[in-house]
Amino acid sequence: MILTYVYRIKPSTEQIATIEKWLELLRRHWNYALGERLDWLNRTRCQSDRCSIISEPIGDIPEPVTYYTQQSALKETKRLFPEYKKIYAETQQVNLQRLNKAWERWRKPDATGKRGGRPRFKKQGQLRSFVFPRVNNSKAGAHIKDGVLKLSRIGEIPVVMHRPIPDGFTLKQCTIIKKADGWYACFSVQDDTVPELLPVDEVKSAVGIDVGLEKFLTTSDGEAVPIPQFYRKATDKLATAQRVMSRRVKGSKNWEKAKQKVALLHLHLTRCRKEFHYQVAHWLCSKYDCWS
Repeated sequence: MILTYVYRIKPSTEQIATIEKWLELLRRHWNYALGERLDWLNRTRCQSDRCSIISEPIGDIPEPVTYYTQQSALKETKRLFPEYKKIYAETQQVNLQRLNKAWERWRKPDATGKRGGRPRFKKQGQLRSFVFPRVNNSKAGAHIKDGVLKLSRIGEIPVVMHRPIPDGFTLKQCTIIKKADGWYACFSVQDDTVPELLPVDEVKSAVGIDVGLEKFLTTSDGEAVPIPQFYRKATDKLATAQRVMSRRVKGSKNWEKAKQKVALLHLHLTRCRKEFHYQVAHWLCSKYDCWS
């Protein structure tokens, strides 16, 4: 079982500048790599009713663009653009892996025949996270100990350890994320202990759950959980904040402040929904032994 533990971090001003520089360089690399893939796709795909095969030259067929070809091109990228040498190498590779997963979801349907949307170019500020794929081993770029996170080429960052990482859990990777209210480190931890299934004879309470539109859910016992309507309750505040932002000059300091207020409101709504889901799940787990 893999879980994600999220902790707030407090980088210094210099470290924030370094992290934001990394995000901008990784965003540009994402856009360039995506452009390479789309260019290859356009040059190797042609609709039969758009041109004459006799009168139009086919041209040279380009080499396929894959994750491995783009990864091998990282050395050339660092030679042409020395600023990429300052970014941890595995972080750049994970950036390409993310793009490859998004590309595969778009090009190949899943078991039900559905596809994901086409990967998009990211404008400035849209890439908000990067990954250190290994934590707390000899070749890792991230190490956490005693409330301090040490990142390769960034330095030591204090971590608000509001809860400890349980003993026996294996740290898999560390993701640095920028949110509206600050910076966070997300640790993916693996727990190899699998709880035993409760024997059927020992199941004392079972319940059926129906998720609806008028109610969040209704149980077979007749209990209904209402929809909290967090968004509707905050509509007036959001409308006011967005109206203020629309009246500011885009790109100005006042516009940035107004934009931050809107982002904080949306972040608050996201956390309210998440907390509500946890509360409902805890209530069901503490009351019943089996759900369907």
